[in-house]
Amino acid sequence: MVGLQASHNPAFVQEGPRPVNLRTDLGQLADLIEIAFASSMDSSGRAAVREMRTMSSLPGIGLLGGLNTLMQGMGMGQVWIADGRLVGNVSIYPADGIGYDGRDWVIVNVAVHPDYQRRGIAQHLMQASMEMIAQRGGRKAMLQVDADNPVARRLYARLGFVDERGWTSWRRGGAYNIPQPFAAEERIHIVRRQSSEWQAEYRLASLVRPAELGGLGWLRPLHERQFRRGLRQTLSDWFSFRQRERLAIRSDDERDLLASMWIETSLSHTTQMTLMVHPDFEGLYDEALINTAVRRFGTAALGIEHPTDRVVTSSILKRYQFAMRREVVHMTWTPAG
Repeated sequence: MVGLQASHNPAFVQEGPRPVNLRTDLGQLADLIEIAFASSMDSSGRAAVREMRTMSSLPGIGLLGGLNTLMQGMGMGQVWIADGRLVGNVSIYPADGIGYDGRDWVIVNVAVHPDYQRRGIAQHLMQASMEMIAQRGGRKAMLQVDADNPVARRLYARLGFVDERGWTSWRRGGAYNIPQPFAAEERIHIVRRQSSEWQAEYRLASLVRPAELGGLGWLRPLHERQFRRGLRQTLSDWFSFRQRERLAIRSDDERDLLASMWIETSLSHTTQMTLMVHPDFEGLYDEALINTAVRRFGTAALGIEHPTDRVVTSSILKRYQFAMRREVVHMTWTPAG
């Protein structure tokens, strides 16, 4: 475990809360985050901590902070100093990407060193961050918390956050056997979704992934542009060596889509899936699509984030040797007025 070192920098003389200073805080922030999230940190989280430590040793960190999403969130946050050490942190930043216009905010890295917990530090830092969001005209703030962390969930509820939806992350390693083709009593036709079918897919998503339940997942709001990709998004995928395939199962009259699966591959990441199935066909079309994905991409690692309440699909994922990695609850807060 990494220990927190006391700092002799004058910026650390004042005890209590203050805005983060990237030039002096970044190394200690990396230590705090590594300690606070040791039990749930995945490979991307560990990579982010390494990046923070690397950037803490670079000159001109303030300039870099404006260009890096991780640094942007760190740079707008609040920290807590006690006994000459950085022992608490909350990071905030405006959500960016498809479906956001700068008025929705993200709260991350809510962390207090174990030796300083249960002193009200997290609540104070959260309140200061929420006030900043409100002052900047924020429309909504979002965070995610581990489902098995009742202390944090109660804190956020007291502060006015409400549960949006639970999500479970699943992962299947590439060492498992490839299953046989899925056999169903009826013949199921899986096709590639045509670009002209984006509205049908959007209707399906509106039913099973409504905006009020968090849309498509963490920082993926339900928005038409998620389904009708433009030239800019296509070029971005091309330059980052990402490939996106969309499979679908149509209704008998071919007017609607009853199931859809997005498969996103890249050079350096787990093949990621997004699955949407009409409730009337859960247990059938979800297994047909999962079976297809595993047979085609099963020699590589496969990942999916799926609503926790879709228990039928969860049982299918387990049967196809997906392991549960993390279960979180998305929570939101709306400023008064």
